[in-house]
Amino acid sequence: MPPKFGDLKRYCDKSGWIMVRNTDHWYYEKMLADGTVLRTKVSHSVGREIPSKLWDRILKKQLRISEQEFRQGI
Repeated sequence: MPPKFGDLKRYCDKSGWIMVRNTDHWYYEKMLADGTVLRTKVSHSVGREIPSKLWDRILKKQLRISEQEFRQGI
């Protein structure tokens, strides 16, 4: 079951992501050791579940981690 947007925000806050903007969404960035900058955005609808296809894309393209790594980080 995909997490809620609140879980994603909690993960970002606890895992070294920096909030760079708070407008229609929370926008986060994280710089990796090789200089790569990862970016993600989190809806303010913290109680809403992230749709499955969107969640798969967030994990693979934005966070670049596994589901297990995410669960351990929240």
